[in-house]
Amino acid sequence: MARRRQHSHDHRPRAIAPGSPSRGAVATPVRARPNVRPAIRAEARPVVDTGPLPTFAELGVPNALVDVLTRQGISAPFPIQVATLRDTMAGLDVLGRGKTGSGKTLAFVLPMLTRLASSGQRRRSLRPRALVLVPTRELANQVNVAMQPLAAALGMRTATVFGGVGAGQQIAALRAGVDVVVACPGRLEDHMQSGRVVLDAVEVTVLDEADHMCDLGFLPGVVRILGRTPSSCQRMLFSATLDGAVASIVSRFLTDPVTHSVDAVEAPVEEMDHHVFHLAAEQRLPILIELTTLSSRTMVFTRTKHRAKSLARQLNANGVRAVEMHGNLAQNARERNLSAFADGTASTMVATDIAARGLHVDDVRLVVHADPPIEHKAYLHRSGRTARAGASGTVITLMTDEQVRDVAALARKAGISPTTTKVRRGDPIIASLC
Repeated sequence: MARRRQHSHDHRPRAIAPGSPSRGAVATPVRARPNVRPAIRAEARPVVDTGPLPTFAELGVPNALVDVLTRQGISAPFPIQVATLRDTMAGLDVLGRGKTGSGKTLAFVLPMLTRLASSGQRRRSLRPRALVLVPTRELANQVNVAMQPLAAALGMRTATVFGGVGAGQQIAALRAGVDVVVACPGRLEDHMQSGRVVLDAVEVTVLDEADHMCDLGFLPGVVRILGRTPSSCQRMLFSATLDGAVASIVSRFLTDPVTHSVDAVEAPVEEMDHHVFHLAAEQRLPILIELTTLSSRTMVFTRTKHRAKSLARQLNANGVRAVEMHGNLAQNARERNLSAFADGTASTMVATDIAARGLHVDDVRLVVHADPPIEHKAYLHRSGRTARAGASGTVITLMTDEQVRDVAALARKAGISPTTTKVRRGDPIIASLC
């Protein structure tokens, strides 16, 4: 069995050597893989800007996909794409670390489709050729929407598989044959157990938002699913963090993985302004109403589904166009509310942590932690809904006297130094931050 080539951990962009594949060339087929599965073999190194970034074509992306990206106005790769594409195109197992909004979706979609196009295999009924695992229905839809025009350019079919909706369309798509399935673990396992999908033909497996899947308790299901895919398939894992349960997946299922990072593990977005409003409990709702009235687009986070529903109703009763987002909503309601928030029909979304990952809505100017989260990672994930793609944003945590110690510990673990202000309704600082 051929050994892997030795790989340098210098992740700077490299020039295309003479004799390398030209623009539009397709990567080599998936290679044979050893059975040994070592853990992460090198510390992630941040991308270093050493000059002009390579183009998608120079990174090995085929002409057909470059043309689709160009029509979409995507002319230059993001750092996470520059860092990973040469390795993923070569068929290596890759760990990509970057915050949500850093371009991870294209970082795995482009090499996955390219390698499927080059493998010579055909799609078959019930046997997808690639699998993307995601933690939420919204993220499954968003990944699929981003992927569909690219897949269509190569003559490929995609499908989504998740709960909360009828299984009929999913079963029909799987029977007809698809190249890529984007799935949440729970519903995918239902289909596996009933024989409606078989994973023995999978050539590429992707775990997106892997740390969030582990946080939500999907780890046992992810392990079972990965165990049903061929050990020879390429695996890509993208996440904001690569610790804890994620490391257990890496050591068990990835072969000699190469790690790339474009962000510090827990660094908040630099463009965010972090504030804590120290207030009396009875001031929480009035101040929240004032914040959401003044801000053009706001996400408000709560700890529970009941609280999200209740706050959304209270905001609407006070003239704020608010929608809710939590696990108790049916899928059509979730899609309707997300669409209303994205197109501006609603200016505020009140959500539980289910929306802290995977919801890509532009121009969120303000994030409010109506209930401070318990975990510092949840704080960073929630806060990451603002200050995306180079824009600025503001994060405000509402804190009562009883929460002072907990919020101080939260800020310390999150690595932030927020500005703390005692406020009442009508204080000038409220308007100044909106």
